[in-house]
Amino acid sequence: MQRIVIVGGGAGGLELATQLGRSLGKSGKAVIELIDSNPTHLWKPLLHEVATGALDSGIDELNYRAHGKRHGFQFQIGRMSGLDREQQQVILAPMLDDEGREVLAERRVSYDTLVLAIGSVTNDFGTPGAKEHCIFLDSRDQAERFHQVLLNEFLRTNAAMETQQPRDLEIAIVGAGATGVELSAELYNTAEVLVSYGLKHVTPEHLKVTLIEAGERILPALPPRISAAATRELEKLGVQVKTSTFITSADDSGFETKSGERITAQLKVWAAGVRAPSFMAQLGLETNRVNQLLVNASLQTEDENIFALGDCACLIQSDGTAVPPRAQAAHQQASHLVKVLKARQQNKPLPDFVYRDKGSLVSLSRYSTVGSLMGNLTQGSMMIEGRIARLVYVSLYRLHQIALHGYWHTLLLSLVGHINKVIRPRLKLH
Repeated sequence: MQRIVIVGGGAGGLELATQLGRSLGKSGKAVIELIDSNPTHLWKPLLHEVATGALDSGIDELNYRAHGKRHGFQFQIGRMSGLDREQQQVILAPMLDDEGREVLAERRVSYDTLVLAIGSVTNDFGTPGAKEHCIFLDSRDQAERFHQVLLNEFLRTNAAMETQQPRDLEIAIVGAGATGVELSAELYNTAEVLVSYGLKHVTPEHLKVTLIEAGERILPALPPRISAAATRELEKLGVQVKTSTFITSADDSGFETKSGERITAQLKVWAAGVRAPSFMAQLGLETNRVNQLLVNASLQTEDENIFALGDCACLIQSDGTAVPPRAQAAHQQASHLVKVLKARQQNKPLPDFVYRDKGSLVSLSRYSTVGSLMGNLTQGSMMIEGRIARLVYVSLYRLHQIALHGYWHTLLLSLVGHINKVIRPRLKLH
């Protein structure tokens, strides 16, 4: 029986494992196995809400093993460290506990077809001090670490104000893509909620958020009118938006810029640029300068038994541009790979993938949502904002849940979410 192994349980990898499990795994037509270094899944676009406490990851996470049992695929926890293409085996690094003791030894997982959906990590571009002094938001663990540091800084600032020692809470975010912009807005919501819960001395006026972008405008991947709308909303909140500002180094107390300006901050976040994990360049497969695997129109690498999707893959489209590293691209590629792998199993020609841009939306917490709808949803591109944009933004997550759970289960999850808004605190306070 054919063995299809998927490495990476992000949006694309998990949706692919779920769909293949339902169609091939449950019927015994193939063995589907998903590998991820974490036991649970959380939709990556939600990490900025975990970081600020607007979302409790313990409620919204999905357990891979339990999900696999329900949907017909197997799960194995592990971190990919290498690839033996001759033996057709994925090499998993030893798994250690918090005290450094070995839980699982190095393992090898055999495959007939391999799909790499490992995602991306933040690119610090080798900036001195960035790794040591900045927080990245690539994983749930990093988002939760930021949340704890953020709460501690609010407590310090509140205590200083109580003893008549004026102190602003300074937070600097490098990178004004969707993550940086959404995080900036969520921080002001966090400040307002914490005031209502008793930290009365740290009002939003004492929160100084600086959003730093090397390019000429924020949200450079989106149309200029959306960028301008988002800039206006952020500045209304109090965010200092610095464009055309290139960071040369980071240290314990802030950033240095190319122009010689000093930007001080107690909390420093790096959210500029993405790249595939470094080990991808050591697999013996062709990659680009940011370690992404080069794939053809069927999402196949130079090895006919290995496919890639999502942020770790680079597919050049007919217009010469690469498919953008977005959740909607991973979602579309997962659905397409189901067709590709079924065609491959039946020795039929492999269909080509065509990316359809449905537009982009950016949530500015509860204050606003801006974005555009395009592709087959509208004629051309249409800018939307406000409540309608917020409704569409939330529906993107619901579509991800529908792909994983189906309509009825997603309806129940949505109902539980509304109930939790009533019975739980508005912010995770620990």
